Amino acid sequence: METRESYEAALAALIWQIELGADEAIADAPLDRYALSASAMAAQAKAAQAAAAPVPAKGALPTPVRAPEIDPVAEARAAAEAASDLGALSAAMEAFDHCELKRGARSFVFCDGVPAARLMIVGEAPGREEDRAGRPFVGRAGQLLDRMLAAIGLDRRSEDPAKAVYICNVLPWRPPENRKPEAAERAMFKPFLEKHIALAAPEVLVLMGNTPCETLLGRAGITRIRGQWAEVLGRPALPTFHPAYLLRTPQAKREAWLDLQQIRFRLEAAP
Repeated sequence: METRESYEAALAALIWQIELGADEAIADAPLDRYALSASAMAAQAKAAQAAAAPVPAKGALPTPVRAPEIDPVAEARAAAEAASDLGALSAAMEAFDHCELKRGARSFVFCDGVPAARLMIVGEAPGREEDRAGRPFVGRAGQLLDRMLAAIGLDRRSEDPAKAVYICNVLPWRPPENRKPEAAERAMFKPFLEKHIALAAPEVLVLMGNTPCETLLGRAGITRIRGQWAEVLGRPALPTFHPAYLLRTPQAKREAWLDLQQIRFRLEAAP
């Protein structure tokens, strides 16, 4: 049986070892590493090399392969080129998953009006009312647009291609809080828009607001470029104010009226 003196001596020895930094028990007996055999040292060296060496191919886990980066514009271009008609283009645009706007929008907004119309209007993006209805230009701005078109004898509901209108937007999904579409979003949907124009084959294009002008003409500053005819995909295109801008800036309606007259004259002059 241990005595009080032997216990205190053992405790004092333990405290002394802890003070020297020995805080972990490795083995019951000390190990003289200098006395290790050459074979044991060689085995240790081999084990260290094996730990540092790459995992052998046999039975090894496959090396992770970095997924190639996706180019949304290239994907959009391929999808647009594969569309042979407006129905296929609509399906391709709705299935396009590289635009985050799709996650927050309620409806896919493709077009309105008559595809065979001589006049095609390109707007910016759906607003709240358009997102609910699934059609472009149905809110207050759309109602103003209808009155503007009626003033020059056009109607998006007309069955007569000479009087009908075809309408779409640069983006088919509503941006949050109706913010302006970003450059990356415009770039993604530009191939779809160009194919949309090619399939609809209008005689005259009207670009309403800065967003379609930036997308199709590479130019902004609608107050400077409105009323000046340009060319898009071999077709005459007229930049003009967006009806939403006219609601905010009624004094600009005079310039918008002049643009409407240009559109009417262009359509009447065409054979």
